[in-house]
Amino acid sequence: MGVFAAEDEHFAPLKVQQSLTPPDRRDAAAAPAIISADALSGRPEIDSVAEGNVEFRRAGVVLRADRLSYSSADDTAVARGHVRISREGAIYSGPELQLKVQRFEGYFLQPVFDFPRIGAGGRADRIDFIDSTRATATNALYTSCPRDGSGDPDWLLTTRSIRLDFAANEGVAQGAVLRFLGVPILAAPSLSFPLTDARKSGWLPPNLNIDNRGGVELSVPYYWNIAPNRDATITPRVATRRGLGVDTEFRYLERRFEGNIGLDLLPYDRVAGQSRHLLRIKHEGEVGGASGNWGTTRYQLGGVRVSDDDWWKDFPRTTPSVSPRLLPQRAEIVRPFVWATGEGQVYAKAAHWQVLQSADAIVSPYQRSPQLGMRVKSAFGPGLEFDAETEFNRFTLPGMHAADVGRPEGSRWHLLGSLSRPWREAAWWIVPRLAVNSAIYAADGRPNVTRTIPTISLDAGAEFERETTAFGRSLRQTLEPRVHYTRTPFRDQSGLPNFDAAGKDFNFSSIYSDNAWSGIDRVSDSHQLTVGAVTRLVGANDGAELLRLGLVQRILFRPQQVTPDDTNPAADAALPLTRRLSDVLLIGSTNVIPRWTFDASLRYNADSQRPVRSILSARYSPGEFRTVSATYRYTRGQSELIDVGWQWPIAGSGAERASTDSAPKAASSSASCSGRLYSVGRVNYSMRDSRITDSLLGLEYDAGCWIGRIVAERLSTGRAEATTRLLLQLELVGLSRLGSNPLRVLKDNIPGYRLLRDERIDPSGLTTYD
Repeated sequence: MGVFAAEDEHFAPLKVQQSLTPPDRRDAAAAPAIISADALSGRPEIDSVAEGNVEFRRAGVVLRADRLSYSSADDTAVARGHVRISREGAIYSGPELQLKVQRFEGYFLQPVFDFPRIGAGGRADRIDFIDSTRATATNALYTSCPRDGSGDPDWLLTTRSIRLDFAANEGVAQGAVLRFLGVPILAAPSLSFPLTDARKSGWLPPNLNIDNRGGVELSVPYYWNIAPNRDATITPRVATRRGLGVDTEFRYLERRFEGNIGLDLLPYDRVAGQSRHLLRIKHEGEVGGASGNWGTTRYQLGGVRVSDDDWWKDFPRTTPSVSPRLLPQRAEIVRPFVWATGEGQVYAKAAHWQVLQSADAIVSPYQRSPQLGMRVKSAFGPGLEFDAETEFNRFTLPGMHAADVGRPEGSRWHLLGSLSRPWREAAWWIVPRLAVNSAIYAADGRPNVTRTIPTISLDAGAEFERETTAFGRSLRQTLEPRVHYTRTPFRDQSGLPNFDAAGKDFNFSSIYSDNAWSGIDRVSDSHQLTVGAVTRLVGANDGAELLRLGLVQRILFRPQQVTPDDTNPAADAALPLTRRLSDVLLIGSTNVIPRWTFDASLRYNADSQRPVRSILSARYSPGEFRTVSATYRYTRGQSELIDVGWQWPIAGSGAERASTDSAPKAASSSASCSGRLYSVGRVNYSMRDSRITDSLLGLEYDAGCWIGRIVAERLSTGRAEATTRLLLQLELVGLSRLGSNPLRVLKDNIPGYRLLRDERIDPSGLTTYD
């Protein structure tokens, strides 16, 4: 029933509303059509004509126009004059629309469309709505650049027609031409692209890489969305110097297991004169189930192998390892168990290595096959805690290189056990502990040897607090002293194999440990006390740390015989450590000065009155996309490095854009496309060698609707060798990225680097080409 309001001299015109329901859809699920306008006429429940500021709502559709007629009999709305319709985040506007509302079937003449979620849109001669999920646009233009008529868009995609299928998450453009700054850069008879962030199969944008070893390389990935839990990427590539190759990756995620397999293949490398490949595998899962005191069995399998020793130099970014010359292959199976007072696990593991040797040979780590063991921990009695680990290992070398001559192979069984009685309160703790390290060695060609070494220790600390005021705010200051006493008898270990022990880095954490070595095969004798303290200033209300200062030193009550060599962490020092006082360790960090962060650590030798090692760093971040950092690293007799990194605008006056916006401001139709140029980079300089070791230099230009990046990277692979590559990328906001992707390189290398745009689209969901 309509409600009408007349106009008189005392009242302004009132809105008119009417609720209509199609006669063939009077069930409870049918959604009524609600019309409001300045003037409304018609026959209730049959048809209506609305004029002046018309608004029509029905089943998620909002339509506004100057004039609208609606027929309930066939659920058809005809709108004319400043027509604007929004549905599921998409907005269309134009002069005339005819639409069967419930089925969303009809046409729109000369529409302008906008997709705010991705910050893009365009116009067309006509859009035909086939149903609620499908539409076809004729002679369409698409861009994320300003569309207010102030000038030609910087980039523009033109097509004869576009088919949009929201159910299939696919748009297909016929006769597509992509223009950038008026120049055609890509053309395709048929071009498909996703309509959401979801994945879809198809060709991804081409990648272009340039480096001094392979020349110019062009690759075109094909993404195959096999199933919601499985996909694959196949990337054919061609390099001017090396020839043809292909990279593949298969990923899977099942209910009880998951993983990925990758193969990079060069059938014939023209530079190396041979076939080359990289294989990487990662698989993990579980089998069986919990039974009684036993938990579910878990397993892992993974590793990387390459065809030759020079792979890490020629393809430095493809070896996913902390040390690119040591490629691991590991397998393990673990089953946990519990009992009334504790828990544990039994396991079987194997670890092998591929060592990429060159003229500067490196020491190979030992392989373990097998590694069989058990770990348990338990709490019992009057607060007692017990931990134990026992293992059998067979150690072998991956290959006999010059650096491995004289190193034995063999087997070892060991037992690590500890018993402690901690007392912990809110402001203090005391933990006395008794530990034992026992091992039996069966080195090849040598008699079996057994050794057992006990250790007693006492760790204690406290935390004092007081309220204070500084820097114009309420603060809480803490004082956190700590003492650690250790006593371990001397056992001569010079004749024992060293399969896995290495000296710990002397830092603020390791100085409180019982043993100066990691691993099993070496245990430092000690009769020592470590004394240190940390003080902090934190915000009384938010708990944010403004300042941290720390000081610690170790006191030796007798010389230490089994101590690592600073120049060779895996070797015993030639002479015992006789200094009564160790080097002093100092740490400090603060962000008291707004927009500045300072960090420092110092290892100072009081005898020589010189620093042994120091790290000093500062970072200035006055705003978004503005950061400069500098770090100085010094190790006496080994290295002296300066590291500088930055991201900074150097030209342009475009307004700042918050990188957390879901739709970039520059991509909206009302935004200005004025650009801003940013400089990005990081340089590592060795003062000892008087040379730049690694460097990264680049420029990013953000025009709002597109971003251009050019980055040059140089990685040292030896004192006289380096790999240099050039990364070029054009990002068309709301469409795709073309070229090689330098974003991971920038994020991994520049402290505080921020993306000019949030990554909202999975690489597998970028524009694809049919």
